[in-house]
Amino acid sequence: DLSVGSILGLCAVLVGVFWKNLELPLPVAMTLSLGVGTLAGLVNGLIITRFRVPPLIATLATLALYRGLAEGISQAKSVRGYPAWFFELGQGSIVGIPTQLWLLLAAALVGIVVLRSTTFGRATYAIGNNEQGAAFSGLPVARTKLLIYAASGFMAGLAALVFVSRVTTTRSDMGTGIELDVITAVVLGGTSIFGGRGFVTGTLLGLCLIQVLKNGLALSGVRGDGTVVIIGAVLIVAVLISNVLKRWNGE
Repeated sequence: DLSVGSILGLCAVLVGVFWKNLELPLPVAMTLSLGVGTLAGLVNGLIITRFRVPPLIATLATLALYRGLAEGISQAKSVRGYPAWFFELGQGSIVGIPTQLWLLLAAALVGIVVLRSTTFGRATYAIGNNEQGAAFSGLPVARTKLLIYAASGFMAGLAALVFVSRVTTTRSDMGTGIELDVITAVVLGGTSIFGGRGFVTGTLLGLCLIQVLKNGLALSGVRGDGTVVIIGAVLIVAVLISNVLKRWNGE
């Protein structure tokens, strides 16, 4: 899903618009923003499952679409002045641990349980491994993929709320380029780009590796484009290693 960064930007803009422009209570604005994120992910899923568009092409198109919507709705204006309680989401802590880390761990735990202990999780692995075989086995392939993309959109919306709370303002360019970090973290975590293999715990480790890499580069004086180039190179190496291991295993 290449559109996660754009969904984040769109939801970030909308939470400010719903609250400031439409004068809705902030909790309602947050809920509606999450709903828009989920809907955006569902639209991705519908394009892919109903119209048979390859996920890469479909989400590349919606990456541009959702970013354009965010820029058009915001009109290059930011929204500030959120109440103090809202900042607890991105800046606060519970028993000394940042609130956003608690949210990450909760989401990871849900993902682990769903993938390991539910029919939906097993169907997800089966579809990733062999979509046609899963369909012949009677698995609800289209419905499962729709739920996966909707969940991706929901998580991007949740990330938008944390992001806005963290930086105290909304901008239409929020989340730009973050899809590169997402893909790199997932691949480094052991998820196969060919599908059918991967674990949430591995993705968390990949996320930690990416963050350590970015922090190390920043401390070394490498910033901006240099960081993007290095992360891109890391992604290429990870994909090549994954491809080589796949061939060695005779898959």
